Amino acid sequence: MIVYLDANIVIYLVEDHPLWKPKVATRIVSFRSAGDEIGISDAHRLECLVGPLILGDAASLADYHTFFGDPTVKALSLTAKVCERAAQIRAAHQYKPLDSLHLAAAVENGCGKFLTNDGQLSGFPDLTVELLT
Repeated sequence: MIVYLDANIVIYLVEDHPLWKPKVATRIVSFRSAGDEIGISDAHRLECLVGPLILGDAASLADYHTFFGDPTVKALSLTAKVCERAAQIRAAHQYKPLDSLHLAAAVENGCGKFLTNDGQLSGFPDLTVELLT
């Protein structure tokens, strides 16, 4: 199974958030121990790189590029079909555009789980949403 990481999860991991990083790292180890793959999409670049770019934080930018280039992290395509699914999700659930895009990328690429700590996404019916607590 592919477990799609929401952008907030990647941010906690890469930016060493003191509360959330250990929880994320534990979940990722658990997923990988079960034989699951970790998935992200290029939408993560848009969300994750903004803060370091605003701050001129070259070290964080390098950390993100290392994460994005990790061969154990599966990069999922943002195709026209994904974008159309995102529009359908946004229309049906009124999620934010990037949340809709992440969910659509997960669904259209066959992910079995979506890891987030955004409680608003927990009711999404098209795949299992796991809330990081």
